[in-house]
Amino acid sequence: MAGAVWAAATVALVAVGSVRAAGWLFALCLIAAAVTATLAVTGGRSPFGMLVAATLPPAATVRALPWAVRGLRRTRPAGPGVGRLLTSLAVSAGLLTLFGLLFSSADAVFADLVAGLLPDIALGGGVGWLARLLLIGLGLLGGAYLVSRPPNLEGLRAAPTRPAHRLEWTLPLVLLDALFAAFVSVQLTVFFGGAGHVLRTAGLTYAQYARGGFWQLLAVTALTLLVIAIAARRAPQSTRADRLLVRVLLGTLAALSLVVVASALYRMQVYADAYGATRLRLVVATVELWLGLLFVLVGVAVVRMRADWLPRLVIGTAVLALLGLAVVNPDRLIADRNVDRYLETGRLDVGYLSRLSADAVPALDRLPEPMRSCALREIAAELPRDGLWAANLGRERARRELGPTPATASVTDCPDLRRW
Repeated sequence: MAGAVWAAATVALVAVGSVRAAGWLFALCLIAAAVTATLAVTGGRSPFGMLVAATLPPAATVRALPWAVRGLRRTRPAGPGVGRLLTSLAVSAGLLTLFGLLFSSADAVFADLVAGLLPDIALGGGVGWLARLLLIGLGLLGGAYLVSRPPNLEGLRAAPTRPAHRLEWTLPLVLLDALFAAFVSVQLTVFFGGAGHVLRTAGLTYAQYARGGFWQLLAVTALTLLVIAIAARRAPQSTRADRLLVRVLLGTLAALSLVVVASALYRMQVYADAYGATRLRLVVATVELWLGLLFVLVGVAVVRMRADWLPRLVIGTAVLALLGLAVVNPDRLIADRNVDRYLETGRLDVGYLSRLSADAVPALDRLPEPMRSCALREIAAELPRDGLWAANLGRERARRELGPTPATASVTDCPDLRRW
């Protein structure tokens, strides 16, 4: 059942490339798809088993080559051999190419149809297609090898460690909880007093306030998860008093960490309101939301004193966060927020918006001229007609939006894209 869920997640992640035109989003989805595909084939439930599973695909691809050769030698089909099948395929390809070229030269409509069905066969495009086919073929071969010879990852667990003395882990956590509580009390002042209170008190700008603390708080959030994992592993849990102490100290740390996450998100919101939304700001805000969800899951694991389900949910929630990002259409969301901000404040970074993908076209189309054409000019220039192999809903919608009112601005019309 778990393998089917990971396989479905892999398909959903890869399908993002056919829906969204943002290349950076598709690249993140492909990286995540490599992880989920590995888990679909190899399994693995424990953290150590999942870590080992991530190293299996490269080794499996290398070992699959001699395995496939031995399988072909052992298989003796009743029909024609491999050599004759390859010859038949070569003859078929030659005949289709010859007659396809003749028919294409005889009818322009048929030529357009063939051009849409066939990938780019120019020298550069041909090398790219061969590289893609090679990588896909090796990946499928490695996956077939792992399916036929599945590794045993269920027994891979980290060696048990000697529980620490109560004072050894209680004292650091009590002090850490106290430090977090002091920080949280300051953050509550920020929440109730607003960013203006902090700016007047500390004498900071919006950029200094947001950037000066967000990345540190992001590091604190990640390190806190590591501290909780180590403490949960080393803390004694043999008696009822030990288990109660674990729940209180780790639960308090998880709850206070949620306020740290909220503070980091608030700082990023202040920064985005002051300077506009960008891809980086949206991604790091999504990461913070995901880390906040992890703290909720950690809190549940601490209360239940069981965390065998947590590693799979960590990856599962990360995949859901990435798919959620694809659902909200990030480039369009960024463009919408910046256009709304322009309509309220009159400030807009047209140069940045012009570098977004075709997903942002419906939002940028709301801008008045000449800003609309300046923002859409570069995007429109990179919107060729997609063939069957590169069909994309985002680019198709952008072409429909730009069809009635194309972007007509020239370079001289947009001398300084940041001046608005």
